[in-house]
Amino acid sequence: MTTATEARSGKGHRDENFPVASHLIHPRHRGPILDFYYFVRAGDDVADNAGLSPEKKVALLDGLADALTGKGPDDPEAAPLRRSLAERGLPPRHALELLDAFRMDAHKSRYENWDELAHYCRYSAVPVGRFVLDVHGEDPGRTWATSDAICTALQVINHLQDCGKDFRNVDRVYLPRETLEKHGARVEDLGLERATPALRAVIKELAQRCLDLLEEGRPLPDLIDDTRLAMEIAAIHRLAVLLARGLLVRDPLSEKVHHGKAAFALTALGAATTALARRPFRRHLHPALRGARP
Repeated sequence: MTTATEARSGKGHRDENFPVASHLIHPRHRGPILDFYYFVRAGDDVADNAGLSPEKKVALLDGLADALTGKGPDDPEAAPLRRSLAERGLPPRHALELLDAFRMDAHKSRYENWDELAHYCRYSAVPVGRFVLDVHGEDPGRTWATSDAICTALQVINHLQDCGKDFRNVDRVYLPRETLEKHGARVEDLGLERATPALRAVIKELAQRCLDLLEEGRPLPDLIDDTRLAMEIAAIHRLAVLLARGLLVRDPLSEKVHHGKAAFALTALGAATTALARRPFRRHLHPALRGARP
């Protein structure tokens, strides 16, 4: 393989565990968000490609970065996002930070403790939320902290759902070593058909940490000026809570943690509707918003 395009998995935004630029998002913002997603998807596919050496992965990721910033040759995976950023007057920083996460994936397959995992999420997940907020012109000082908490939780939930697949397919373990040892679990347990009681205890502890982060991020929809984005975030937040609670009682090695599409759609719709109903009262709920746009 000589290009990022050759490493593409074929996975698209409709295949993700959480909504990506759903139709709740205003059409004028969906394009840049999808351009961002597909650039990031290209980098993620490079990092996850089992047929590439770590050095080749980094070289391809560097090529994507250079194409995005104009320091190197054009790349079809970077061109749409580069155009969108130029049209919006936005810097490439969030996309470049995600490439940093994929470079970590190329060389790092184990995490010592929660802090190491959170540091990884700072680059692999947090920039996604920040980019979406920037596209909508939201106030970073008011929204980034709660967005960061939600994005970190979403990333860890994905890691927990995919822990067996990540271990079997690419020998990558995001469950921290300290947490595994605390409960007497082994990395090799991730290759079993069913989680051991010790591994279940690890997953439950990490799922609870995700619920704590989601509680920290719960105010975000009320802090958002754009009503449609607030509804989208409320839907994602509710789905994340549902999945994290599911991980408290389900075994991701042997059971589906996801509910069916219909149940997820109803859950998302209920959360979005609730967020919409709260809009007239949000300034009373959050005094810091009294000077915000209606």
